Amino acid sequence: MSPSLTRLDVAHPRAVVLLLHGGKESSRRPVDARSASWARMAALQRDVSPALHEAGAGTWLLRYRTRGWDGGADKVADARWALARVRSELGEVPVVLLGHSMGARTAVHVADDPAVRGVVALAPWWPVGEPVDAALGVPLRAAHGRRDRITSYAASRAFATRVVAAGGDATVRSMGWAGHYLLSRRRAWNAFATEHVLALLP
Repeated sequence: MSPSLTRLDVAHPRAVVLLLHGGKESSRRPVDARSASWARMAALQRDVSPALHEAGAGTWLLRYRTRGWDGGADKVADARWALARVRSELGEVPVVLLGHSMGARTAVHVADDPAVRGVVALAPWWPVGEPVDAALGVPLRAAHGRRDRITSYAASRAFATRVVAAGGDATVRSMGWAGHYLLSRRRAWNAFATEHVLALLP
């Protein structure tokens, strides 16, 4: 199975927002339309696209080949494939990465692509020791709920602190007692994503 893209395009786009969905720590099952992580990000794409379209940015949602991180190599390869598709079809337009959970983990591994202008991360999965090098060249804006039991608000803060200590630009906003799945406080998640993506677009 190959990766694929759900594209909500605009005429003459001046930028692309590449959405990266979440997943599991380990699973070789293919991502299909029944995948809750993919469906959650598809809903977010529909919610934020009108404002991003007004700013001239298309939204492209990547569907990974499989659901699990499993070391990350294929997730990074899928995201780099998507970035290459943007480049081949639209030229050197700027890209902002918008990732949830595992998607945010993927984003910080491919943020060194020359097209990427920044990363917006929702409830990111950044374990202790996650490399920061690829994320140092662009702004990183994260939001995390304090009631998240899947990924850790404290780990997100620690990752951002390491980015800043290494000379990068990273901030984390508390979403209060929101959980992991972007269901509670949905409007607030959408507003955070829209606000910070727009701020990162040139």
